[in-house]
Amino acid sequence: MKLSMRNFLFQVLMILTVMTAGVAHAQLRVVITEGQVAPTPIAIADFTGPDGEVTEIGRQMSAIISNDLESSGLFQPIDSAAFISPPKAPSIRPNFSDWAPVGAKGLLVGSAYTDENGMLQVEFVLWDVVTQKDITQGSGNSDPAGLRQLSHKIADYVYEEFTGDTGYFDTQIVYVAESGSQTQRVKRLAIMDQDGHNHRYLTNGLDLVLTPRFSPTANEVAYLNYFNDEPNVYLLDVFTARTERLGSFPGMTFAPRFGPDGDKLIMSLAKDGLTDIFVMDMRTQSITQLTKSASIDTSPSYSPDGKRIVFNSDRGGSQQLYVMNADGSNVKRISYGDGRYATPVWSPRGDIVAFTKMTGGTFYIGVMNIDGTGERLLAQGFLVEGPTWAPNGRVLMYFKQQPFKDDGSGGQTALYRVDITGFNERRIITPSDASDPAWSPLLR
Repeated sequence: MKLSMRNFLFQVLMILTVMTAGVAHAQLRVVITEGQVAPTPIAIADFTGPDGEVTEIGRQMSAIISNDLESSGLFQPIDSAAFISPPKAPSIRPNFSDWAPVGAKGLLVGSAYTDENGMLQVEFVLWDVVTQKDITQGSGNSDPAGLRQLSHKIADYVYEEFTGDTGYFDTQIVYVAESGSQTQRVKRLAIMDQDGHNHRYLTNGLDLVLTPRFSPTANEVAYLNYFNDEPNVYLLDVFTARTERLGSFPGMTFAPRFGPDGDKLIMSLAKDGLTDIFVMDMRTQSITQLTKSASIDTSPSYSPDGKRIVFNSDRGGSQQLYVMNADGSNVKRISYGDGRYATPVWSPRGDIVAFTKMTGGTFYIGVMNIDGTGERLLAQGFLVEGPTWAPNGRVLMYFKQQPFKDDGSGGQTALYRVDITGFNERRIITPSDASDPAWSPLLR
């Protein structure tokens, strides 16, 4: 059975680029959420120019695509030294007898070069070596500065065709960059591509900032800013770095997070010894209280359809996870394991929640079903917190902090990510210490 022809858009540096995908052939796709998966061997040839020779731009693009796919843990790019004779252009049908012996299941070939107008021209074809048919193909152009984003988008298409999941490589991470001593810690917002490249700072570090969270469009970030020791919720434009204070709330504000449509901002407010969950209408900035109890209710996160909210509360005597309707009704406890639970985040798939767990003097990152069953712990450490989902719900990112030493040294914090199977944990390299990451939706 054949899938229909499709078109897809590349928007890079405000330049609209159209790439036309080819005919795709249906494949067996199995979604794995537990257990280790054997990575798929794939050959990624260096992209060529009009003369059939490898270009420097083409070499860079194939390397980025290879790194993306390899980092997922689901693909094993084959060393190019094993290649016999890669096609000189994506229009040339490969000699599949050259690729089966090296174990390749897939073959990506393409062209990439700068034309006389200074535009980056790209074309690619993804082949299934087993069936000897092209799975998908595309072509397009962009400003040369969009090379990395184009590469990430192509990697997303390869990922999708072989796994059945939406890719997550063309995304960004916003986080809190930390520096300085334990007593004079400087915290500022930073943003980077999911692979750590294109890093830049969004705030200057003069004010303490916490809990950055992307809007559903990935164009804005909500965060807490402590100016003159007063916490306020701010909205920051990712492209212009312009900020807007959304309101000054009485008491202490915690953990602002967008609703799935971007029209609401949910958060917890502490006032007069009580901490409850409130929601702000982004258009009117009106505030509605959702919980009202003598307990601490915090860290709210919407379900993907916006109909329910998961949060943590000590209303049962210890810190546990609860689910309620979006209007605050029908509150139900879902966590019953040993220890305390915090920072729940609803998966983009809608089927599970991620959380931080504290038990036996150790912190864990875990997941459980919405009804509280099927709890699995994926990562652990001295201090492990702040899970955030990749937009496909397949990968989690979080941060780990090392213990401080008696002399005040130590305490380094770093970002990590792990597959929901619990395998393939990897550290994300950042210029300084890093905490509290938030994963963007796919870029448009």
